[in-house]
Amino acid sequence: MMKSWLLASRPKTLPAALVPVWSGALLAWQLTGEFDLRLAILTVLGAVFIQIATNFFNDVIDAEKGADTEARLGPQRATASGLLSRRAVYLGAGLMLLLASIVGWLLFLERGWWIIAIGVPSLYLSYGYTGGPLPLAYRGLGEVFVILFFGLIAVGGTVFIQTGQWLAESWILGLQIGFLSAALIAINNYRDLEEDRAVQKRTIVVRFGRPKVKMLILAMTVLPYLLILAHEISGWFITASIPGLLFFVIVYRLISPSRVPAALLGIAALHLIVFVLVQNIVMIF
Repeated sequence: MMKSWLLASRPKTLPAALVPVWSGALLAWQLTGEFDLRLAILTVLGAVFIQIATNFFNDVIDAEKGADTEARLGPQRATASGLLSRRAVYLGAGLMLLLASIVGWLLFLERGWWIIAIGVPSLYLSYGYTGGPLPLAYRGLGEVFVILFFGLIAVGGTVFIQTGQWLAESWILGLQIGFLSAALIAINNYRDLEEDRAVQKRTIVVRFGRPKVKMLILAMTVLPYLLILAHEISGWFITASIPGLLFFVIVYRLISPSRVPAALLGIAALHLIVFVLVQNIVMIF
């Protein structure tokens, strides 16, 4: 049973919740010299609870809509494969939102109404990403959602929680992380084109086709490195760009209208982590 819940939580996606918080906290320390471990832990917990809730909702709602079946090309899904009931997964998602709300209340006591402004949309969109009257993933807005919530808001919000300030540097870093995280979603949708089209899930790939989305993935790979030059021209630009160049070549050479390498999603996640690690090392030293 625990293995089924772990499968539904999609642990490989959790870096998308952890990386912005970790980077934002480090950026706050670099800019102001302030770091509150308790607030950092609460921020991490809130982000992880919301991420897992989102994954649970995705698992059950995609199964209900037929977007996930046992014949899917990607990893096995807990609800679609019958490992967990729909009711159980909905309850699991609700529990995660309850835990996230408790964390949000503790952060509200520290930082006030901005936490409500950030938290309420985040809680709703954990469901609204695939459910509700305007499911973002079914309208081709998944990548926009990720750039906004897993990039700008996650990084900027973390810096605010640490410092009580909204700092311009956090928006640049948020865009960088947001673009690389959105590339993960685009690659996932690229792989699932035929299955998504069959159930009217109008992802950006269904709307515009694989050739154009391939160019978008390449653009989202390059933009974070160009943004380095927007606020800091330094020697580390060349070093930091090496993993981006390698990933660019991998995408350009291996992805095609009919073929998506199984390892590409993992490589994209590794690229995000390497980018942030290099940038964090520069912040420290």
